[in-house]
Amino acid sequence: MSKGLKFSPLLVALLLCIGLVAYLYLPKEAEEKSQTSFATSVVTHEVKKEQFEILVEALGTAYANESVTITAQTSDIVQKIHFDDSDVVERGQLLLELNNKVEKARIAELDVSLKEAERQLKRISDLAKNNVASEQLLDEQEARVKSLKAQYLVSETQLEELQIRAPFDGLLGVREVSIGAFIRPGDLVTTLDDLSTVKVDFEVAESHLSSIAIGQPIRSTSIAYKDKIFKGKIASIGSRVDASTRSVKVRALIDNQDLKLRPGMLLQILLQKQILNTLVLPESALVPVEDKQFVFVIKDNIANKVEVEVGDRKPGIVQIINGLNIGDLVVTQGTLKLRDGSSVTVVPDSEV
Repeated sequence: MSKGLKFSPLLVALLLCIGLVAYLYLPKEAEEKSQTSFATSVVTHEVKKEQFEILVEALGTAYANESVTITAQTSDIVQKIHFDDSDVVERGQLLLELNNKVEKARIAELDVSLKEAERQLKRISDLAKNNVASEQLLDEQEARVKSLKAQYLVSETQLEELQIRAPFDGLLGVREVSIGAFIRPGDLVTTLDDLSTVKVDFEVAESHLSSIAIGQPIRSTSIAYKDKIFKGKIASIGSRVDASTRSVKVRALIDNQDLKLRPGMLLQILLQKQILNTLVLPESALVPVEDKQFVFVIKDNIANKVEVEVGDRKPGIVQIINGLNIGDLVVTQGTLKLRDGSSVTVVPDSEV
């Protein structure tokens, strides 16, 4: 064996080169891997100008276009009922008859007497032309005919009072009487509502008074039909501003041919005030800090915290007045994990 270990100069140079490469490149690769592994995945939104609808919101109550409570005009026994609950009826349709035997008999009697009186009047009139009958007899017969006609008209009116008819086209409510029941004037028979058009009354603050006008379109929604939007137009605006609430009463008309809306329903009214062409952002991008609002703007995969000035809001959307420019990439998902200067990786919404 040799007394000492000898190294080749070539081997020594090779080892030095390997060590130098390891020193120069391996730390950078480790650092890049470390930075990549700690980058936060976020979803972004590109800032651009969009149409932003400024809306006035209000709560309104629905009323039928025409609405009445059907009652009797006289006291008697219910003889016939010609309707059922929730029937759709036309104007003049017979709904109910009270006991009218006496009135019908009286009309039949007067009809016979009137025809006989008119026959006698014609005979006397012919005789008077030939100077056979006196003028006094002719006048007396004419008076008798007029009297019988007046009595006939009174009896017809009395008969009509025993018949209840629909005053207009509409939808009937629940029947409150039965055959054989004795009813008095004012007793409830049923209700009748014209629902082809629905009136909606709501109040608007006086600050919006200059933004509303007769004929202006509105949109309304109801908790009963969450996915349905009912469209209408303003029909009238109150002439006075309420001194206690500082609001004005507004009435709108909504077409309701499908009869989905009913009187008494609570409706949410959306009234278009104006349309702006402005910068908008999803509301999820905002990071509130005390009384200020911030967003994270992405540049070179670094999140920069920027203060913004917020204008009007709508559900899920806000108007940005100042702080951003067209084309900025703003974080909309992942803001809770970010700090100013954080490394980020932009990913599609589906991967978050």
